Amino acid sequence: MADEKDREEIIVAEFHKKIKEAFEVFDHESNNTVDVREIGTIIRSLGCCPTEGELHDLIAEVEEEEPTGYIRFEKFLPVMTEILLERRYRPIPEDVLLRAFEVLDPAKRGFLTKDELIKYMTEEGEPFSQEEMEEMLSAAIDPESNSIHYKDYITMMVIDEN
Repeated sequence: MADEKDREEIIVAEFHKKIKEAFEVFDHESNNTVDVREIGTIIRSLGCCPTEGELHDLIAEVEEEEPTGYIRFEKFLPVMTEILLERRYRPIPEDVLLRAFEVLDPAKRGFLTKDELIKYMTEEGEPFSQEEMEEMLSAAIDPESNSIHYKDYITMMVIDEN
């Protein structure tokens, strides 16, 4: 039983180290706080992919009673540790992403036009903001064909689990 407990303590210690390192990148004043707008970037750098709604809830959980615009490390650490231990907000597997694109491409062409992509990303589900849309288009759209070859895009997008 002690081995199990020791293993968990080692895992928690490793998570604490990773979380602290990610947090410190954005702690520009070196005072154990970061701008609330950096929290999404920090969480994603730790391999988690929450939706905007999940991110909003998470920020509410670590924010002060009276929001200051900053998040303190000592409030962020236990919440983020729990997220990593529970493996929450895992990236979507490649085959699931491929199936999602294929649903949007019933003719099985292997690509979507820029206009189709904009329509799907801004009118369906959780709509992309203008900034998110521009960011995705700059990474996804092939300038010569003005379309997204989604198999190539998925390969580029998937985070290596190791």
